[in-house]
Amino acid sequence: MAITVRTTPAGSTLAGNRLPRTTPWITLAASLVAAYALFGLIAMASGAAYSFVGATIIGLIAYLVVITVLSATVEGNRQAMDRFITGLVTGAFLLAMVPLISVGITVVGNGLARFDAEFFNSSMRNVTGEGGGALHAMIGTLLITLAATIISVPLGLMTSIYLVEYGSGRLAKIITFLVDVMTGIPSIVAGLFAYALFALFLGPGVRMGIIGAVALSVLMIPVVVRSSEEMLRLVPNELREAAYALGVPKWRTILKVVLPTSIAGITTGIMLAIARVIGETAPLLITAGFTASMNYDLFNDRMQSLPVYVYTQFANQGNPAFAFLERAWAAALLLILIVMALNLVARLIARWFAPKTGR
Repeated sequence: MAITVRTTPAGSTLAGNRLPRTTPWITLAASLVAAYALFGLIAMASGAAYSFVGATIIGLIAYLVVITVLSATVEGNRQAMDRFITGLVTGAFLLAMVPLISVGITVVGNGLARFDAEFFNSSMRNVTGEGGGALHAMIGTLLITLAATIISVPLGLMTSIYLVEYGSGRLAKIITFLVDVMTGIPSIVAGLFAYALFALFLGPGVRMGIIGAVALSVLMIPVVVRSSEEMLRLVPNELREAAYALGVPKWRTILKVVLPTSIAGITTGIMLAIARVIGETAPLLITAGFTASMNYDLFNDRMQSLPVYVYTQFANQGNPAFAFLERAWAAALLLILIVMALNLVARLIARWFAPKTGR
C-alpha cells in the first residue's frame, strides 16, 4: 500500500510530517480483512467453527500495531503514542458497548412477542398457562417506588443541606462516613433490615408493599444525599454572602437562593436514584413477596413488582414453558424502557431548570 506523506510548509515548527487522514481507516479495514481471511483458512483447515469475535479482536490488535509503527516511522514517537492510546481507548469503548448492544437486541427480540394489550391490562390471577399480563406488577412497582421516593427524598435532601450548610464538626464526618458505607451495602442487606424491623412489631412472615418501600429507601437515601450534597456545594458562596449582606436569614437563603440554583442537579440525582432502585429484585422478594392478584394497598398483604415478576415467571415455569418465558422477557423489556424513560426525564429536567446564562 503506497502512503503519501503530507509535508509541513517550510518555516513551521509546530508540526512535522503527517499521515493522510484516510490511512487509519484503510489500515483498519486491511487488518480486519486479513484477520477474517486468516481465521477462515484456519477454520477450513481444522474443521473448527469460525470465530468472528476472535477474528475481530486479532484484527483490532493488528491495527494498533501497524498504525503505531507507521506513525512512528512518519510522524514521530509522540504522534505514534497518541494514535496508539486513541485506538486503545476507542477499542475499550467498543468492547464495553458489545454486551450492552447484545442485551438490548436479546431483550427486544424476545420481549416483543408478548408486548401486547393483554400484557398491560390483565394480571396473572387464575392464569396457569398462556395469556395473562403484568398489570399487578406494574401497579406494585409504581406504588412501592413512589412510597420509597416519598421517604427518601426529604430525608436525603435535608441531610445534604445539613452537611453543606450547617455541618462542620465530628457529627458531619460521622454522617458522611455512614452515607458512604450505606452506598456500598448489598441490596439483600437492605431487604433483610426492613424485614427484621417490621417483623419485630408485626411478627415473622409479614409481607407488605410498605416494607419493600422501606428497603428501597435504604438504598435510595445515600444516593440522594451524595448527589444533592455535590450539587449544593457547586452553588457559589458569593450568592449566599449577598443574601446575608441584605439581612436574609440563613434558612430563607437556603430556601430562596441555594435550592433554586441547584434544583436541576438535585432533581437529576433523584431521578437517577429512582432508576437505580426500581429494578431491585432481592429486597422486594424478601419484603413484599409475590402474588398473582391485584393489590393497591401498601399496608395490606403481599404486592407484586416487575423485577420479582420477571424472576417468578422464569423460576416457576409451568406448561407450556414458552408462555412463562415470553412474559418474563416482556416484563424485562418494560423495565428497561422505564429506566430509559427516567433517565430521559432527568436530562430534560436538568435542561429545563438549568440556570439561565444569557438574556
